[in-house]
Amino acid sequence: MKIKREDVRNIAIIAHVDHGKTTLVDQLLRQSGVFRANQEVQERVMDSNDLERERGITILSKNTAVTYKGVKINIIDTPGHADFGGEVERVLKMVNGVILVVDAYEGPMPQTKFVLQKALELDLDVIVCINKIDRPEARPQEVIDETLELMMDLDASDKQLDCPFVFASARGGYAKYSLEDEGVDMSPLFETILKHIPAPEGDPDAHTQMLISTIDYNEFVGRIGIGKIDNGSLKVNQECVQVNHHDPDKFHRIKIGKLYEFDGLKRVEVQEAKVGSIVAVTGIADLHIGDTICSPENPESIPFQKISEPTIAMYFMVNDSPLAGQEGKYITSRHLRDRLFRELNTDVSLRVEETDSPDCFKVSGRGELHLSVLIENMRREGYEFAVSKAEVLYKYDERNRKLEPMEIAYVDVPEEYTGVVIQKLTSRKGALQGMSQAAGGYSRLEFSIPSRGLIGYRGEFLTDTKGNGILNTIFDGYSEYKGDLSYRQTGSLIAYEAGEAITYGLFNAQERGALFIGPGTKVYAGMVVGQSPKSEDIEINVCKTKKLTNTRSSSADEALKLTPPRIMSLEQCLDFIDTDELLEVTPKSLRIRKKILDSMLRKRASFKK
Repeated sequence: MKIKREDVRNIAIIAHVDHGKTTLVDQLLRQSGVFRANQEVQERVMDSNDLERERGITILSKNTAVTYKGVKINIIDTPGHADFGGEVERVLKMVNGVILVVDAYEGPMPQTKFVLQKALELDLDVIVCINKIDRPEARPQEVIDETLELMMDLDASDKQLDCPFVFASARGGYAKYSLEDEGVDMSPLFETILKHIPAPEGDPDAHTQMLISTIDYNEFVGRIGIGKIDNGSLKVNQECVQVNHHDPDKFHRIKIGKLYEFDGLKRVEVQEAKVGSIVAVTGIADLHIGDTICSPENPESIPFQKISEPTIAMYFMVNDSPLAGQEGKYITSRHLRDRLFRELNTDVSLRVEETDSPDCFKVSGRGELHLSVLIENMRREGYEFAVSKAEVLYKYDERNRKLEPMEIAYVDVPEEYTGVVIQKLTSRKGALQGMSQAAGGYSRLEFSIPSRGLIGYRGEFLTDTKGNGILNTIFDGYSEYKGDLSYRQTGSLIAYEAGEAITYGLFNAQERGALFIGPGTKVYAGMVVGQSPKSEDIEINVCKTKKLTNTRSSSADEALKLTPPRIMSLEQCLDFIDTDELLEVTPKSLRIRKKILDSMLRKRASFKK
C-alpha cells in the first residue's frame, strides 16, 4: 500500500544563469539553523568547486537538506547553463516539485524555458519565485504575466498554471506572499513549500527500488550513487541487484556498503533509509547514472530519459612542442588517459574515445564551455597537454545526407549594435527568426544557427557590443548541413626561430599586427605570437637583436615603445585557434602553435590542400 511521507519534501531549484538560485539556497540554509550563529560562512556556499566560485556559475548539481517545522526539505541546486543541461534533466527525477526562480527585471530567459519544459513534462508541481525584487529597475508584475505566458506556451496543465507566486530578495534574505507585505525572512517560501509541494509517495513494504540520478566520486570510497528511494527501504549490507532500463542485459548482484542522508552541507551516515528519502550509497564499483538498485526477489528497473548526446569534439594530445615537459607535473599519455577516463566517473555528458595514435584522445561534450571547464580543471591539477580546435559532430540520415547540430541563439543588445550582430551571425550561416523589444532599450534577436557558426564567436560578440550584449544559446536538434564557412578572416604571426623575445624584435614585429607576448617570453619556431590583420600567416623574428657598432649603442633600445601584448584567457585562445593550430596547455602558460612547426613542411602541406 502506498503511503505519503509527510515529514519529507524533495525539491529542485531551477532557473536561467544568474537569476539567483545558489544565493537563494544559501539563505534557506542560513535561516533553517544549519550554521551556528557565530559560524563564518562564505557567500554561495553551495558552489564548492574553485571554478564555480570564480566564474559565479554552478557546474554540478548539489544536494543539501534543511529542516523546517519538523519537516526535512531535500533541496537540489541545479546549473543554469545549457552546456550542463544534462545535469538538470536527471535530478528532476528525484523530486516532487520545483522552485522556478525568475529575475524580477530580466523575466523568463531561454534557459528558463528549457528547464521549465523538463519540469512540466514530468508533471512536477511548480512554485514561481520572483527574485531580486529589490533591484531598482525591477518590474515584478510584468514578469508574472511573462512567466504565465511561457507556461501556457509550454502546455502547462490547469493545476500547474494555478501555481503560487512568492516574491523574494535572496541577497536581502527575505520572501513575501505579495509585493505589499513587509519582508522579514524566508518563512513565506518555507511555508509555500510545505503547503504546495506534495510529499513523496511509495510503498514501504514493497521490494526496494532506487534510481541512481547523480554520481559523485571520491578517492577513498570510489563511486557514490545519489538517488531517491521509490519503494521499500534500504539498509547497510543489504543484498541487492543492479539493473538498467536501457540495458536489459545488465544484472549484477551487489551489496550496499555505506548509506548517507543529507543534513545541511554534510552527508550523515545512517543504517537504514525509508521510502521517499534522497540518499547516497557507496560500495558499488560499477555504478552508472540510470541504474536501478532493487531487491533480488523483484528486479524491476525504473525508466529514465536517455542522456543527451554530445555535439562538439576536441582532440586532447600529449604535448610535443620544444618547450614540452618543463611546467607540468603529469605529461605522459598514460597520465592523460587515466585522467580523461576518470572524468567519465562523474560527467555523464562527456565521451572519451581512443584514436589510432596512443598519444591522442577524442573528447566530446555538450558545448565549448563544457570542454573548457574540463581543460581548466586539468591544468590546475598539474596536467600538461595540447588541444585542437573544437569541431562539431555530424550525423548522416537514411538518405546519407549530412546533418549538423543547430542552436537557437537569443541575443539581447542595445539597439545601436543590432546591425553588426545581424551581419556577423548571417555570415556564420545564422538565420534571423524574430526581433522584439526587450526591457531597458534593448532589442532581442532570435537566430537559428549551426553550432559551428558559434565556435569562436563569443569573444568577437563582446568586442562588437562593447561588453553590453548578452548571448544565450540552446541546442535545437540536427538539421541539414548549411555549407562551408571559414572560422577566421585573419592570419597568425608566427615565430621564425627559437629563443627569447627581445624588445628590439618585438618593436619591429608590432607593426605587422597585434602581439600576444612581451619581452622575455620563450618562443620556438612555429609558435603563434600574434594576430596578423591580413588573411595569410606571416613569419617574424621576435628574437632579433640590434647589431652593435661604434655608432649604435644598446641604450637607445630603452626608448623603444611597445604596445602592451594581448593576454588571452583559455576561452579566448580556444576561440582564436584555427583548424591547423593547437593550443598548448600547461599549469603556467597557454601557447598557441601551428600543428606543423617546420615552415617548409607547412608550406608543402598548404600546397597539397
